[in-house]
Amino acid sequence: MDKIYLDNAATTPLAEEVIDAMVGTMKMNFGNPSSTHSFGQEAKILIENVRRQVADYLHVTPAEIIFTSCGTESNNMIIKSSVEHLGVERIISSPLEHKCVSESILDMKARKGVEVNYIRPNEKGDIDLNKLEELLKASDKKTLVSLMHANNEIGNIVDIKKIAALCKANNALYHSDTVKTMAHMEFDFSDILVDFASCSAHKFHGPKGVGFAFIRKATGLKGIITGGPQERSLRAGTENVCGIVGLGKALELCINNMEAYAGHIREIKKYAIEKLSAEVPNIKFNGRSGEMENSVDSVLSALLPYKNPLIGLQLDMKGIAISQGSACSSGASKPSMVMMMVLSEDEMDHCTPLRISFSHLTTKAEIDALVNALKEISKDYAIEKTNVEHR
Repeated sequence: MDKIYLDNAATTPLAEEVIDAMVGTMKMNFGNPSSTHSFGQEAKILIENVRRQVADYLHVTPAEIIFTSCGTESNNMIIKSSVEHLGVERIISSPLEHKCVSESILDMKARKGVEVNYIRPNEKGDIDLNKLEELLKASDKKTLVSLMHANNEIGNIVDIKKIAALCKANNALYHSDTVKTMAHMEFDFSDILVDFASCSAHKFHGPKGVGFAFIRKATGLKGIITGGPQERSLRAGTENVCGIVGLGKALELCINNMEAYAGHIREIKKYAIEKLSAEVPNIKFNGRSGEMENSVDSVLSALLPYKNPLIGLQLDMKGIAISQGSACSSGASKPSMVMMMVLSEDEMDHCTPLRISFSHLTTKAEIDALVNALKEISKDYAIEKTNVEHR
């Protein structure tokens, strides 16, 4: 049975060129980057080349790029260090954030007494920027705003340039979790004045276990992992050289092919919306994901008109990998906070969410296979449900 992968929001398959670059690095550049001899300095040069590459992509200075293990570490460092070292007393966020952001905020509230204000989204998952401005003007406390660029479950995009401008006008810091969009869109942080942003390489066909944090130099943020002077003393520990090289190669591929990749993914999403709408009666699309504007092209959040908690397993048995929400919330006994925000109680009780996520490798034939599998499951599920009711 040929397997179909439609869970690219959880992780993306490694590009062959990335694997080759990493294997070559492991074979030829095994030195510790902190060592002063040639083995170490050759490894150090590889890291600094990627740092410059990332900085050029974002239009910032290399000193503002700090390599980490993933987006989760980057978000933890930014939020917690803002409280610990920059004197942040208040955080404004939303219930739609990734768990690593929401849990870090709650940790700062519990341990440091930070005031937390949430902007509740509307039923489409949109954030009211007028409400943000009201909250910013309502207090003189040093404030950090943490609002993600694009939601990993429903795909909604916020205007980070406008949010950054609002924060600057009100002397607040702005952190954006950009894990879902980094390397998939053009960024110019010399124009978009975010203070902090985060990235995970495995979201754009790079390796797991490596990412970076953008930390604007003027903020004066300090590290929370102490030890050696690595990463400008912001993140102690021997660097993951082959992982960083893999991140750099994946970023290079995405930048060089951005228009082609985006065009293909957009076409696939449009086809999926049309096919599902035509073949699956009463299907609904959550948030802005069913629109071709205001959402990322790689995510389509669907709501099936019946309750079937085993849908993910049933699709997996048919060779189709898909999720019902964020991978970081998998196994939870209740819907994610994002779903609770955009679904009614009746929908949560009687419907089944699916997150379908694409890459430039996804084909229309794979979408056809998904639609056919959903039709089969729906038919079988209806028969089984009728038999149970008649017992």
